[in-house]
Amino acid sequence: MAEPASQPSPPEPGEARPPARPNPVLRALQVLAVAAVAGLLALLVWRVAHAGRGGHLVAEVRSGKKPAAPQFTLPVLWSRAETWPQGARRALADQQLSLRELDGHPVVINFWASWCIPCKHEAPLLAASARAHAGKVAFLGIDVQDFSSDARKFLKRFDTPYVSVHAGGGKSGVYEDYGLTGVPETYWLDARAASSTTTQVRSHATSSRPGSARR
Repeated sequence: MAEPASQPSPPEPGEARPPARPNPVLRALQVLAVAAVAGLLALLVWRVAHAGRGGHLVAEVRSGKKPAAPQFTLPVLWSRAETWPQGARRALADQQLSLRELDGHPVVINFWASWCIPCKHEAPLLAASARAHAGKVAFLGIDVQDFSSDARKFLKRFDTPYVSVHAGGGKSGVYEDYGLTGVPETYWLDARAASSTTTQVRSHATSSRPGSARR
């Protein structure tokens, strides 16, 4: 008859136990948790820094100063430029628009989104004003926190005769850099766009915020 296999004897009192093997799944979860926390902290620092710059810009404008307009480079969403000064239209050749490319031309920047109810109310007024100042002022729309497909439908619906660029979900920082808390919002830039002075114009007494008014 075969003898039963011998079992490992329990450790003697005071004898060190062998270290437990690390659980690879638990280790992976710990690494992911640390990475997530680090990412959230980095995002918070980034947003605080950008919000601070935008708040400073708004405060200077309200106090009567003329601060430099924050620079940006954004993809062109809507390239109709028939109301733009002839010399400004060259900036659209690469389907990317930098603010510095409009140096030498007065610029009206309007921040908007297709889901924004006040934006729908003012769209015909902006289009009429762009046509009234055709060849003299470059009206520029900046679509923020929006889907490109919805934005193009909006621009087509209102027969918008000036260029719009797309800032997507705000990752470009332009929303924060200009101190926006909602849309619409409009800025007037003088002809020195590369080092522009700005005048903020509140388009409506009550601006829409993302999610507050959708079609």
